[in-house]
Formats: sequence, structure tokens, C-alpha cells
Amino acid sequence: MNKQYFTPFVLLIIGSVFTFGCSSVQKENTATGVTSVVLPKNLLDYTGTPASDFDKDLLMFSDQGAWFAYSIPENADQQGFSGPFLMTQDNGIWSSPAMVELELHQEEEPVKFTSHNSLSSLGYLEFTQSSNELEVTQQLFYTNSNTAAIKIKITNTSGGPRIFVPVLKGQLSPESLSFEQKENNIRVNTSVNDSYGILKFPENESVKSEVAEKRFLLLYPSIELASGSTFELVYSQSFFFPAEESEVSLQQKLNAAGDLQQSYSEEFEVRHLEKQQILNNLISKMEETWQGEEYRDLLAKLVLTLQNNWRSPAGNLKYAGLFPSYHYKWFHGFWAWDSWKHAAALAAYDPELAKDQVKAMYDHLDENGFMPDVVYRDNLIEENNYRDTKPPLSAWAVWKIYEADADKEFLKELFPKLEKQHQWWYTDRDHDRDGLAEYGSTDGTLIAAKWESGMDNGVRFDESKLLKNGEKAYSLDQESVDLNAYLYAEKNYLAKIAAVLELDSKIREYENSAAALKTKIQNQFFDTKTGWFYDTSLNGKDFIKVRGSEGWIPLFTEVATPAQAARMKETMMDPQHFNLKVPLQTLDATHPAFEPDGGYWRGPNWLDQAYFGFMGLRNYGYDTEANELAHKLLHQAEGVMNTGKSIRENYNPVTGEGLEAENFSWSAAHLLMLLINE
Repeated sequence: MNKQYFTPFVLLIIGSVFTFGCSSVQKENTATGVTSVVLPKNLLDYTGTPASDFDKDLLMFSDQGAWFAYSIPENADQQGFSGPFLMTQDNGIWSSPAMVELELHQEEEPVKFTSHNSLSSLGYLEFTQSSNELEVTQQLFYTNSNTAAIKIKITNTSGGPRIFVPVLKGQLSPESLSFEQKENNIRVNTSVNDSYGILKFPENESVKSEVAEKRFLLLYPSIELASGSTFELVYSQSFFFPAEESEVSLQQKLNAAGDLQQSYSEEFEVRHLEKQQILNNLISKMEETWQGEEYRDLLAKLVLTLQNNWRSPAGNLKYAGLFPSYHYKWFHGFWAWDSWKHAAALAAYDPELAKDQVKAMYDHLDENGFMPDVVYRDNLIEENNYRDTKPPLSAWAVWKIYEADADKEFLKELFPKLEKQHQWWYTDRDHDRDGLAEYGSTDGTLIAAKWESGMDNGVRFDESKLLKNGEKAYSLDQESVDLNAYLYAEKNYLAKIAAVLELDSKIREYENSAAALKTKIQNQFFDTKTGWFYDTSLNGKDFIKVRGSEGWIPLFTEVATPAQAARMKETMMDPQHFNLKVPLQTLDATHPAFEPDGGYWRGPNWLDQAYFGFMGLRNYGYDTEANELAHKLLHQAEGVMNTGKSIRENYNPVTGEGLEAENFSWSAAHLLMLLINE
């Protein structure tokens, strides 16, 4: 059983009075001079209270790369944000159903709230609770990756003056956490390591405090409010990685959190305008096909999905990046081909984060050019996976980032690493040295070799066997069309990067090798009888007759001939094969092994593969067909176009039902790229 690890954090509670929030109205962005759109509301349903410490059923809100997240209470009984959910302990654990709650007392009795309303946007969470006489609104936003600021506004809605007593109370749920009175502060201790936390509130002799092992209480003096007037309070919850922070840096962050009593409104406005600028930027890039409010709302929902999975540098992750999903406990790391897909989409609105996502993975590149499948923050919780790698899409991501911001230094830094990783496929994954690579593993297991394709249980691998190439180098006994198509594209991107860096010999090297590979792919992997690209036997003489999404990767990488693309298009558009309710799924619907519900890579629709299919059709001039299929997917995949529901890992192509993990990053990334003008 894995040990539980609690990362040090500090919670600050600071009382003050401010003007509450700011309105989402159209205004001119001072940086661009462009009128900003109104940010859409309630795109995802964040309401809920965790049923247990490890409850992963709720949608959770986070921002700025924070490793902690919140939900909104679903009823008036809970008077504080749910959580926080800490992603720094045992692959995610709730610190409490509500670590900090507000309780109001009138005449020594708790106020009973009878109504509850919630609100969320790209930049904040908010909920309002009302009684017959009082209304309380709580609002939360992230000032940075360490701090969430929370403002409480209490309004007297009665016809006369009212007196009440505010109480802040806190609780901790996991056994490993406890409270302790420490001088003027409340200390948070953990039994699993040397980390600690502090609840810090303004020194005020009129505030009474009580601290027990699992609970604390802050009792404020009574407050009298005239009819229609308000009382307001700001506090913050800050979580840190002190082992990686200097004392000076840590103190500066603590001071900044303490300064929120003066700066809340200004910082909220900064975050609000930042979100408007992101959405404005993306809307300006949207394809004409996808103009309209419903698609702009979808665009915002996709950004929010990626935002919730964004993590700042920590532990073994030296750069920021995105989880595949915070919902599934084994997804609390960075995966190779997930990262390339995330970066390609992030390039459209946050090139710096996109660069970090790429660097986070290349920071773990082995000397021989091997890229691990996945890396984690803390290897005492979960080991990195060195059993296999993932398909080569990193040069694609790097080039898209360069197209976004023309950072030549970034290309210069990554080019030798890209070359090393590209060459590794030919040294460790080309069993017969014919210039065509195979998927494989480093540990000699067949299951890891299948994982390396990214299509873990793909039907095309059902009869595969493993061959040894050398020390820690094994190949499947088949040559895969998608792998070699990706390598063809990578050669072209390496040639483009070499041209920017003025490396003439490298340009010729990669252009020539790409041309040679193109001929091999066209001749070996395409079956003229059925009009489809298939994997083949190692000697290239026999097709592995499984018609799957790997077949249209040559269209995405533009390695197919126009005639081959035309044949592929016929089957992709056929309702009997791939043009289902949610089209371009991973396996031909006529195959005996087709399993659309829960089949993982044996039938469900994965949005990365569907995207590659849409773009492949566009590459050969079939825009009308591509748009027809894309429209079906957007409107018939469950919840994609609806507010509240999250973007899923994959979808049932027959019914449209969302499957596997919620809030899935690469699904959101590929839908985002679909909507914008590439």
C-alpha cells in the first residue's frame, strides 16, 4: 500500500471590508484595444460535497497551476466551499468536506438558510445563501498557484437593523492532519512527514479562538447592520511546497496573501481581464464554420477543462503542465503523447505554458533518446513508467508553438533533443533495419509494447508477438502504419526547424529521409483491394486486416497519395463503418470485435483520433465531409455542447454516451484545435 504524503501548506485567514467582486460586462481591454466578450457562466457543474476523503465523483475548480481544488456546496446546510481537494497526498485527498465554514448566530441560535444559488466562470466560483433576513455570498478565485482568495459578503435584506455574530469554523478529515494552537496562529500538523500549515488571522483581542485536534473556531464580536447594508470579510487559503522554496520566497508569498485585504478587488479584476483576453484571442481564431454563441461557449468550456488540469512545477516535474484528468487517481502525472497534444492546443493561447509542457517531458529524456511514458511529481507515491514510450508527436507540438510566438531560442533548445528522440526509434525499434519502426517495450513484456502505441488493447495487436532487438529494446512482430506516418511528419518538422536554425545539411537530411519513408508507407501499408491503410507483418508482405483509426493517420500527416485519400474517404463517410452517431471511432463498426461501450480502444470514439481524421480529410480537400462529421460529433457526443457536463475521455459512437474519465485534457485540446483556424 502506498504511504500518504502531505505537502506543507499555509492557510491564512484575514478579515477586512471591500467592495464585492466586479461585474462581467463588456469593456475595452487596455492591452489590445478590443472589446472583450462577456465570460459565460456555469459551463461546468461544480456543485457537490465529497462523500469520503477519496471521492473523485465531483467536478473541481482550480486555476493558475494550483495543486488544490474546490467545489461548491450543493445546499444551504454547508456554508463554505467544499474542500480543498489536495493533489499532493496519495494521488489526491479531500482535506475536509469544508475546511473553513461561516456560521452566523442571531440571539445565540445559528441562522438557518433556506435558499442556495451557485455561480461559476473561468476565473472564479461563487455561491449565495439566504434566510428571511440575511443574504451571504462567498466568492473564490486564485491569485496565483499557491493562493485562493475567498470573500464573504453578508447583506441585511430585512426591513430593519439586525444584529448577528459571525463565526469561522474549520475541520480536517484525514487522520494524518491535525490542528494545534501555536502562539497567535493555528498550526496544521501532519503525521506522515515534517510539513505543517498555519491558519493566520489578524491579531484582534476581540476575536476568541478555540482549537482542538480536528477543529477550530473563531468567534467574532457581534455586528449590527442597518437594512440594506453589508459586512464583508476576506480570507485566503495558501498551499506551498516549502522544500522547494527559499525562506525569502516563502515569506514573500505569505506577505502577498496577507496583503489581499487591500488588493482583493484589483487582483480579481486582473484575473477577470486575463480570462477575457484568452477567450477574445481564441474567438478571433475560430473557423467560420463554428461561428455562433454556442461554439464560443464550448470554446470557453474547453479552456476551463484544461485550466482545471493545469499544475505548476513541483517535485520531479520541473516545469508546469497538464494532468490528463484530476478525476482518476493514476492520472496525477504528465504523459508523453498527452503532453504533445496539450502543448499543441495550449500554443493557441498560452505558448509559455505549452513550452513548459514540452520541457517537463524532455527533462526526463534518457541519454539514448528514450522518452518515458509518464512522469510523476513524487516517486514515493508512484514510479515513473520506463517500460515503454508513446508515439512521436513532440516535433509537431514544438512546431505549433513556434508558429504561435516565433521563439527561435525555444527551437534551438529543443532541436538536439528532438533529434535524439527521433533517432531512438530507429536504433531501438527497427528490428529488421528496413527503415520502418515498430512499437515495443523496454522490459520485454507484450502488454507494455501494446501500451507504447497508445492504443492499449487495440484489436490489431491481438495476435502480436515480441522480438528482442537488444538490451532493453524489444519490438512487436509487426510494422505499424500510424507510427511510421508520425515519424514521416516528424522528419518534415525537423526539416522546418532546421531551416529556421539555418542548418542546411540537416534540412537536406530530413527532407531526403522523409521522401524515402513516404514511398515506403504508400507502397507497403495501403491495400488497394479494400482501400485502407493497415499495419503489416514485419516483412511487409501481409496486411493485419483490422480497419481502425490508425488507418487515417497517413491522411493527417499528408503521406497518402490523393487517390489513396479518396478511397479512405469513402469508408470514413460510410454509416456502416465509421460514420456513426459519434463518427470516426477507433474500430470499424463491422468488425466482429467492435465493442462501443467500454471497449477502450476496441470501438469507442477517442477525440484525438477523430480530430486526426477530420484534419486528414481537410488536408486532401474534403472540407465539406470533414465538417459534416465534426458537426455530428460535437452535437451528438453526450454533454459536449451542454453546460454542466464535463468533457469525457472517450465516447460510445453508437449511443453518444460519455465514457471513462471526466474532465479529460486531450479531448478538450483536440476540440479546441478543431474550432480554431489552424
